[in-house]
Amino acid sequence: MIKINLLAVDRDRVKKKAKFPGGGEKITIGCSLILVAAALVVGWWYWSLQNESKDVDQQIVDAQRETARLQNVILQVQQFEARRAQLQQRVTLIEELRKGQTGPVHLLDEVSKNLPDAMWLVELKQTANDIVIDGRCISLTALSDFVSALEMSNYFDRPVEIVDSTVEAATPTTPELIRFTVKGRFKAPVN
Repeated sequence: MIKINLLAVDRDRVKKKAKFPGGGEKITIGCSLILVAAALVVGWWYWSLQNESKDVDQQIVDAQRETARLQNVILQVQQFEARRAQLQQRVTLIEELRKGQTGPVHLLDEVSKNLPDAMWLVELKQTANDIVIDGRCISLTALSDFVSALEMSNYFDRPVEIVDSTVEAATPTTPELIRFTVKGRFKAPVN
């Protein structure tokens, strides 16, 4: 059988307690202070996180508002770009048409420059580069001057032919008229 002296052990504990009088209260107060400090730190941290959350929420709302505004701006830019492309196509088409107009413009310019007095044109037909001119004049000299002037210009190939000429009889109100048809080949100007 083993004997244990319980009294001796109790005496050691009592002696240790006797060494630190009021020490348990200090530990309790210290732990309470640490607990209060920890609660304050956690409370401050929670409060700062709440403020940051509100700031982030406000930034999200601002960003969504800015995104909606920018979507409208992007839509307007896309509309302007489409309009710009359409206008550019129109300008290109107009430029192409202007380039294609140089032939008829030069043709009419040359015919009008070489048209003598007392002569007028009734019809001018163009089929590819072949030109047929119908008109009236008072004298055959005016007709031959007109044909030679067209031949001398750099815009008609030689020969410019008088296809038909007929004299219409004079009436009491009109003089004698010569009805004519002239045929030639127009050379397109080199740009």
